[in-house]
Amino acid sequence: MIRQNSTDKIAGENVQTHSDTSVLNVLGGHLETCGCEPMTGWYRDGTCRTDPTDLGQHSVCCVMTEGFLTYSKAQGNDLSTPVPEFGFPGLQPGDHWCVCAPRWQQAYNDGMAPPVRLKATEQSALEIIPLDQLKQHAHQTI
Repeated sequence: MIRQNSTDKIAGENVQTHSDTSVLNVLGGHLETCGCEPMTGWYRDGTCRTDPTDLGQHSVCCVMTEGFLTYSKAQGNDLSTPVPEFGFPGLQPGDHWCVCAPRWQQAYNDGMAPPVRLKATEQSALEIIPLDQLKQHAHQTI
């Protein structure tokens, strides 16, 4: 993944901007959209692209299952309960969501990993998760 960072002047203030010249998926192709209903991603733009400020590395595009939602809640990350004050409707089975790579790896190790949309999973996930593990859980439809 290659990122160009620049600082622009807007109304007299320095504003950090990001321009992606190439964001790749784990298969080496262009990163596809993960999901927009609800809107997902570190940038809340529907993609699982990340940057160094994303300490959780929300790079794995997953199709939610009841089992994973229950597992995540038991681990202290309740993804199914709506939080209206943050505009979060709560996830349902079948929703597509960017999951933190370390959490997905933990779920895999515990036998609870949800299906993965490989073309919508950012290449940086491979720093934590071997490609063969992701492929074992590949979601076959978009």
